[in-house]
Amino acid sequence: MGLGRWPAIVENGAGLLGAGEETASQSSRYPDLLDRIAVLPPGFRGFRAMSDHEVAILTGLTFEAARKARTRDFSEPGIWHGTEAELGRFLRAARTAGLQAQRGGRFLTLSFGGNKADRLRDLAQHYSAGLTAALGDAPNDAAMLQAADVGYIVSNPHGPDLPPLPREAEGRIRRTKLAGPAGWNAAILGLLQDLNLTREEASDG
Repeated sequence: MGLGRWPAIVENGAGLLGAGEETASQSSRYPDLLDRIAVLPPGFRGFRAMSDHEVAILTGLTFEAARKARTRDFSEPGIWHGTEAELGRFLRAARTAGLQAQRGGRFLTLSFGGNKADRLRDLAQHYSAGLTAALGDAPNDAAMLQAADVGYIVSNPHGPDLPPLPREAEGRIRRTKLAGPAGWNAAILGLLQDLNLTREEASDG
């Protein structure tokens, strides 16, 4: 995507890559994570247990992109196959094992902790950001949307709806009518207009 020079919040907020980093610079705890998942109650099938073909079907990615998605450093996403009651027991066991679980639009992700909101604050502090903006379309984005100065809930007809968030009443969190990349694009262009940073206005200055 040509964004290699920028820092990146990765793996559902479980990790943060510095500008120019493509993989984790610190020693990966991923093998330890897999060991702890292996002794949890059954029902969770993670990316490591799947083939590139399975991940491609689940995500809509190409086989090559699915292979890259299965290469982890900080977390393990997967599918839950049990009942809600069994999921409750699984999550309690995960917490006892020192793991944190986050539910996104399709996947359940296990890690040693940290979320997108934590990483957003880290980046804002590191770069002395004057304003932070966040976009998301799934329940695991709620904390990040709340933490940003401006948040956009991007329409997602294929996932669970985000409930009304406290900062929506203040107008600090907004919802897009368009879904996916089109909604993301409309939100960012609207924000740039609000900040008087569109190309036309910039050229007038």
